[in-house]
Amino acid sequence: MGTATSSMAAKFAFFPPNPPSYTILVDEETGKLRLSSDVVYQRDNVDILKLCTKKGNEIVAMYVKNPSASLTVLYSHGNAADIGQMYHILTELSSHLNVNLMGYDYSGYGQSSGKPSEHDTYSDIEAAYKCLEETYGVKEEDTILYGQSVGSGPALELATHLPGLRAVILHSPILSGLRVMYPIKKTFWFDIYKNIDKIPLVNCPVLVIHGTEDEVVNFSHGKQLWELCKEKYEPLWLKGGNHCNLELYPEYLKHLKKFISAIEKLPPHVSEQSTDQPEQPLNAAGYKAEKPRPSTDYKEKARPSFGQREKSRLSTDNREKARASTDKRERTRKSIDRLGKARNSTDQQEKARNSFDRLGDMVRSVGLCNVDCLKQTAAEA
Repeated sequence: MGTATSSMAAKFAFFPPNPPSYTILVDEETGKLRLSSDVVYQRDNVDILKLCTKKGNEIVAMYVKNPSASLTVLYSHGNAADIGQMYHILTELSSHLNVNLMGYDYSGYGQSSGKPSEHDTYSDIEAAYKCLEETYGVKEEDTILYGQSVGSGPALELATHLPGLRAVILHSPILSGLRVMYPIKKTFWFDIYKNIDKIPLVNCPVLVIHGTEDEVVNFSHGKQLWELCKEKYEPLWLKGGNHCNLELYPEYLKHLKKFISAIEKLPPHVSEQSTDQPEQPLNAAGYKAEKPRPSTDYKEKARPSFGQREKSRLSTDNREKARASTDKRERTRKSIDRLGKARNSTDQQEKARNSFDRLGDMVRSVGLCNVDCLKQTAAEA
């Protein structure tokens, strides 16, 4: 039963490019691995690696070295893509964000062996993280996990096991596999990537990025995950953005830079916020409020944590106190920096190329999602 369920889930969840966009070659002069030249122009600061997972698969990874970086991003890409297609995007992000960056292919993607499955992707990201630690000396407290779409699953799974993690970035994330297809209220045992249950266990700051017109993973997924975060950072709701084009918006790179800057200012192992204090999103200054600015149409105020919401079940007297406390928290929120200027979706799309031409063109050529494939698979099922 478990095998059948896993196979059914894999049918809906994974669409590795077929054929892969690259092959692995050995440089005759250096003996190092590189991707086929017809896909990319190999850069000197990029290492191509083959990593063994505990599931027995051999996955392909790329590590982009940035000599001035203090933080390292471990990037879990979205569906219907491999690192051959992501190569230019990842190298550009490393340069613009001033970070080291590792990307990897899931089992069954690109030139990685095996077949993709939920638990194989967990083993894949573990192998990538182990490589960062053992080969490049990256510390847990200097690591940021970035999960895009399906990649939010392995990213959040690993985040729950790293208490000293610096931060998490969720790009068009999913609440769970089944919730992408059906608006279910209950989590079933056979569901995959149960992010909705894992996000409250993540103690580090979390940035959520989602397009309001996402046709593959509804915008509500990103909103709800942000609401459930313990350590909220100002989210980025891109008005008019869909599942494949968020990198084209000028705010995308700008907001990521601001987030990285804020995280660099925070000391490692930041303690959790006291439950006696109102829960607030972090801002670009790292907890310090700035002068108020107009909020965006889709910006929401931080909500009380799970523990605070549970207190509403107290006796009548206690509930009255809770209401008074809530009023106090609301007044506090009004004084917090309301980051982000109002966005005009038409202007965004017109300015996108001017702000990030190079990366934007790469994203469009990659085609990170395969909507037609998803619809066809659902129809066949």
